Amino acid sequence: MAGHSHWAGIKHKKALIDNKRGKLWSKLSKAIIVAAQIGGGDPEANIRLRQAISDAKAGRMPKDTIDRAIKKGTGELGGGNLEEIVYEGYGPDGVAVIIDIMTDNRNRTAPEVRKIFELSGGKLGATGCVAWMFDRKGLFIVSADAVDEERLMDIVLEAGADDVRREGDSFEVLCDPDSYMDVGAALEKSEIETISKQLTRIPNNTVDLETNAARKVLKLMEMLDDHDDVQSVSANFNIPDEALAELADG
Repeated sequence: MAGHSHWAGIKHKKALIDNKRGKLWSKLSKAIIVAAQIGGGDPEANIRLRQAISDAKAGRMPKDTIDRAIKKGTGELGGGNLEEIVYEGYGPDGVAVIIDIMTDNRNRTAPEVRKIFELSGGKLGATGCVAWMFDRKGLFIVSADAVDEERLMDIVLEAGADDVRREGDSFEVLCDPDSYMDVGAALEKSEIETISKQLTRIPNNTVDLETNAARKVLKLMEMLDDHDDVQSVSANFNIPDEALAELADG
């Protein structure tokens, strides 16, 4: 199974097991704060804020929590001093990793992220070292049991999606970031539930991993994703079916 979609599926199952709603809400709040900080607190005039609010509602974040995050971003409440940073590096077996960060203290975050790479056998790299390997995309993952492929294609392509592809027991819907809201609205209107939806980075090419390397890379991805300042993590790995089976067996 290919790179990012596989990690997104693992994250979804892990969240259900670990009940990490509080951590999810923290990430969603930061996205709202930064969006309001950059473009103002009116979602009608700020498409990025509108996207962040939509994602927060999908994550079942309460309205008052959303409102507080908006006010932090506009300066009406304290605690809204966040900046966006992109970190890049290499994991085990030369896997390229790119991380979107939102932090109130980059002097704290940078060494913590560097340490995570080192503990996992990787290395934090310089700006631009792997970014060229990825394209910014909207990604929706839909269970294959939830909808017929032909119907899904009709709905999302009409809404502006670029591609629909089957990955194991789910469908990946990819779109340009500018079409993210329209595709999400079309899926919601058609009552098609998504396993995962996010603006992310999709690798242009992938690195095949054997079982031991896959285990190390997934550990790195999990540790990065668990960091409070990390909004999203993308990598260019591919785990073949044989390695996936071995991982599943422990």
